[in-house]
Amino acid sequence: MSAHARIAAITNRIVERSKPTRERYLERLRAAASQGVNRSVLGCANLAHGFAVCSPAEKDALAGDRVPNLGIITAYNDMLSAHQPFETYPAVIREAAAQAGGIAQVAGGVPAMCDGVTQGQPGMELSLFSRDLIAMAAGVGLSHNMFDAALFLGVCDKIVPGLVIAALSFGHLPAIFIPAGPMTSGLPNDEKSRVRQLFAEGKVGRAELLEAESKSYHGPGTCTFYGTANSNQMLMEIMGFHMPGSSFVNPGTPLREALTREAAKRALAITALGNEFTPAGEMIDERSVVNGVVGLHATGGSTNHTMHLVAMARAGGIVLTWQDIAELSELIPLLARVYPNGLADVNHFQAAGGMGFLIKELLKQGLVHDDVRTVFGQGLEAYTVDAQLGENGAVVRQPSPEKSHDPKVLASIETPFQANGGLKMLRGNLGKAVIKISAVKAERHIIEAPAIVFHSQQELQDAFKEGKLNRDFVAVVRFQGPKANGMPELHKLTPPLGVLQDRGFRVALLTDGRMSGASGKVPAAIHVTPEAVDGGPIARIKDGDIIRLDAIRGTLEVLVDAADMAEREPVTIDLSDNEFGMGRELFAPFRHAVGPSDQGASVLFHAY
Repeated sequence: MSAHARIAAITNRIVERSKPTRERYLERLRAAASQGVNRSVLGCANLAHGFAVCSPAEKDALAGDRVPNLGIITAYNDMLSAHQPFETYPAVIREAAAQAGGIAQVAGGVPAMCDGVTQGQPGMELSLFSRDLIAMAAGVGLSHNMFDAALFLGVCDKIVPGLVIAALSFGHLPAIFIPAGPMTSGLPNDEKSRVRQLFAEGKVGRAELLEAESKSYHGPGTCTFYGTANSNQMLMEIMGFHMPGSSFVNPGTPLREALTREAAKRALAITALGNEFTPAGEMIDERSVVNGVVGLHATGGSTNHTMHLVAMARAGGIVLTWQDIAELSELIPLLARVYPNGLADVNHFQAAGGMGFLIKELLKQGLVHDDVRTVFGQGLEAYTVDAQLGENGAVVRQPSPEKSHDPKVLASIETPFQANGGLKMLRGNLGKAVIKISAVKAERHIIEAPAIVFHSQQELQDAFKEGKLNRDFVAVVRFQGPKANGMPELHKLTPPLGVLQDRGFRVALLTDGRMSGASGKVPAAIHVTPEAVDGGPIARIKDGDIIRLDAIRGTLEVLVDAADMAEREPVTIDLSDNEFGMGRELFAPFRHAVGPSDQGASVLFHAY
């Protein structure tokens, strides 16, 4: 089925806007690809260094440019549950590549930090910047020019977007992303959230809270709620970077290993030495990017991707805007209810039909582009499948179910959970912002209340503990933008604001910081730009100003006379405490160079 008329129109608009940057990008890509197998340009000393530890047979093959070589970029570490499974992947990939007549080398490692560990801590101020650093680190690994394709091993928050930026920067190479999968289900996410709120109220202690958290985050794999990490996996599948059906298979299972082996063999098949050359930069185009945005809306995915998708697209010369994302939100129904949008976790989503069912439903009404290239071949319809383990240990694929196995988790296109997507863009005299509404009750989509201004998470938490917030208000937490302090996530605010909302108060959050995919039931206008440190209107708000957040009309306003607002001097604060400790001093150049949220909050290419 051809794309829906409005989807096609938005895609064409992106194509026209992107022509100058996309054409330059493709020219550079094709020039690099025209050089042929990359090792042919290396001198003998260069090549000797590159295969010094290889076997004699491998050296002979690499010297003659007869055998494709896969470069593995890995985010492995054994502290973080999502990335620990990658420890064994290089050996599996090397073996699979050898069986298929190829070679694989670990080209480099990239950092993988966990926002769950750093929430509310100084280290969180490095989190967003780690995306661009990951892209740069991956670029260093691939710069050795030894490879015919790249395999990317990464899962969480900033890691996958950074790896995508790298993959598109080396867009003359084919690229396949290999996931690790989600951990098995533990303590239900709503129960974890309940204990967090009890702790915020002082009704349970640290021991009870730690027990609940440990039962929720309990083993290898991605956290099971639908945050940025699992939104990443959805994106890699719907954009065609994953093998079909591979996103949400648990670690340590025979199917997970079979999918990894299959991906390695497929990567060999799509190099320039094979018959299906699929360079990543040619494969990913404006249609692929639109498919990613559609998937984000249809699943109520992470707000972080309103920045990441912009930056990822820009790495391929494609200029995606918040306006594009906003217009697509109005067209795309919400088809998934996964915590915090519902009680289910991603394992329940997978059991209900997973990505295969979701893509099939979107294709029914032309809400995604089918005529795209993927690492699996031509057309997104090939992804409307359920991956299973065959009798011989290889992957087999069956058509995705005609009906959802659990309509409370995964809905059909005819009976969506709501008519539009889970994310909305807000505009008004406070600038631009993002709100995730898929987990917010309809009666709270409009909040009008007096502002209470804070300059840190701790200030708000202290006021809550002192009983000063038992009323209707909009918490304005400013100087949390990328230039101010790296734009940390502010999830430590969710429990106290959730408690106040449960007490019957009308509360909301307004911030130039982030909340991410775990944004929950409290209305939160986030990523406000211009940010406070740039003198944006958020820096002119005073306690008592009436703030109106309207997620229905898509507006964000302070109800103050325009002349009065213009006469106010933007507030400035001393940010020196954010400049040192836990590595923050190393990222001073990033804070100085970073672009605004709506342009991807990147240091790499924010100047369009």
